[in-house]
Amino acid sequence: MGITKKWVGNDVCNYPGFKCATVPDQKVTALAAADFNGYSFGGPDLQLTGFLDRLLDLSIFHANSNNFTGPVPKSIGTSRVRYLFEVDFSNNKYSGGFPMSVLQATNLTFLDIRFNSFSGSVPAEVFTLDLDVLFINNNKFSQQLPGNLGSTPVLYLTLANNKFSGPIPRSIGNARNLLEVLFLNNELEGCLPYEIGKLDKTVVFDVGSNKLTGPIPHSFACLKKMEILNLAVNKFYGPVPEMVCDLPRLANLSLSYNYFTQVGPECRKLIKKRILDVRMNCILDLPGQRSAADCAKFFSIKRTCPNERSLSYIPCRKGGYSSSLETSDQQSMAPAAAPITYNALKPHKLRL
Repeated sequence: MGITKKWVGNDVCNYPGFKCATVPDQKVTALAAADFNGYSFGGPDLQLTGFLDRLLDLSIFHANSNNFTGPVPKSIGTSRVRYLFEVDFSNNKYSGGFPMSVLQATNLTFLDIRFNSFSGSVPAEVFTLDLDVLFINNNKFSQQLPGNLGSTPVLYLTLANNKFSGPIPRSIGNARNLLEVLFLNNELEGCLPYEIGKLDKTVVFDVGSNKLTGPIPHSFACLKKMEILNLAVNKFYGPVPEMVCDLPRLANLSLSYNYFTQVGPECRKLIKKRILDVRMNCILDLPGQRSAADCAKFFSIKRTCPNERSLSYIPCRKGGYSSSLETSDQQSMAPAAAPITYNALKPHKLRL
């Protein structure tokens, strides 16, 4: 693209892709941001070591859609690059294990490493970083989700299109800042923990295309701000809880390609409005369902969840299991902004 041909003269602050600002504690001008998004930089052995780790006053580094390779620089920790708040290595040619050096960059609020070929495990410490945004989707990570997943303070969490396995940790209920979370297209198994119902700020929750099973926990009745709820292409079963179909902000409820057996009046209203998709289930009186043989084969195996009683627990209701709703959260139900995280499933740069 001829970017580097414009890097002429002694004033780096005027180079395309660079921005300068005042260093807070020194009151001098220094290089504060490098934004190479979409520049398609390439070349033999195009690495960041010796570059990113030498820009000691850098606060923002964006390099989406280039051809960087090799290791992520080891010395980008807070003790060296003091003001590094945003790192975007997405859509490059990185491979190998998780870039452990980012764990030392403890001032980070934005970490985006999606669309690379990172593999192995994601260290549990990632979920203790004080991030607002964590995008690690479209890599080759393969492991059970760390038990401390719920320690994350992030607003936007995208783990989609990897090979994460095992159950969703019960600790997820502690991630009370979550606005959007995408687990879709992994190999997650087991039943959904009732603790998901504690995510009272969440507007997008997507676990589509996994191997999850069990009934929908009644705690989902507490997800008053939920707009997009996707449980499609799993092995969920049982009746669809009416209280879920009664959520006030639902714009899209995807339950297709499961083994649900019943839908009540509230859910049928959503079907008519094309908000609820229940194709390819085991609901006898609806069109587009699985064959009787397919359903019989599925239900011929006894299926249970570890703590069955918890599936009927509703944490936002008085007494937990009673029918009287707490009304303290009945506020304006104006629709929220368009979802952000689904854009992270496309390789090119995001606009947050």
